[in-house]
Amino acid sequence: MMEKELDTELKSDAKIFGFWIYLMTDLIVFAALFASFIVLRKSTFGGLPASEIFELPLALSETIILLVSSFTCAMGMLAIHQRQKKAALLWFALTFVLGIAFLFLEINEFAKFIHEGNGPGRSAFLSSFFTLVGTHGTHITVGLLWMVVEMFRISYRTLSAQNVSRIFRMVIFWHFLDFVWIFIFTTVYGMTHLI
Repeated sequence: MMEKELDTELKSDAKIFGFWIYLMTDLIVFAALFASFIVLRKSTFGGLPASEIFELPLALSETIILLVSSFTCAMGMLAIHQRQKKAALLWFALTFVLGIAFLFLEINEFAKFIHEGNGPGRSAFLSSFFTLVGTHGTHITVGLLWMVVEMFRISYRTLSAQNVSRIFRMVIFWHFLDFVWIFIFTTVYGMTHLI
């Protein structure tokens, strides 16, 4: 019995290590998108500069929502470690609602830009913006779908080492997205209002 538990633990550790490697490759993708945005941020092709397009209060609202969601997600993981399934489900449900709120604001922002003639085809600057922020939004969508799957697993399965490892990887992924967003907020929204 002890060997089986050790084998399961080693497999979980290997999966977590593999997941960290995936996150580092994803970080490289985001780094390339950040570099493209920084290089192209002045390439407006005669359009409005970023400071006249972006609304800093909206981006700040999105940032606060994601930071709070990071806290609720961490509380969900803490509840998992304490074997409190109901509390974990509540915290992950709150995280899910905050993630949906973030996506709603982001989609509305995109729709507003496109409606005003500032879509991704307008300039290299806007193309790089939509690609960077849209890639992050796609990752948020994947994170939300993953969260729903894990909430079903919490509801209907035991909190075995394998299931806890899956939940842990989902939580790491969510924190990673919050980390990336802080750089988006700083680079895309913050720098464009300062420079």
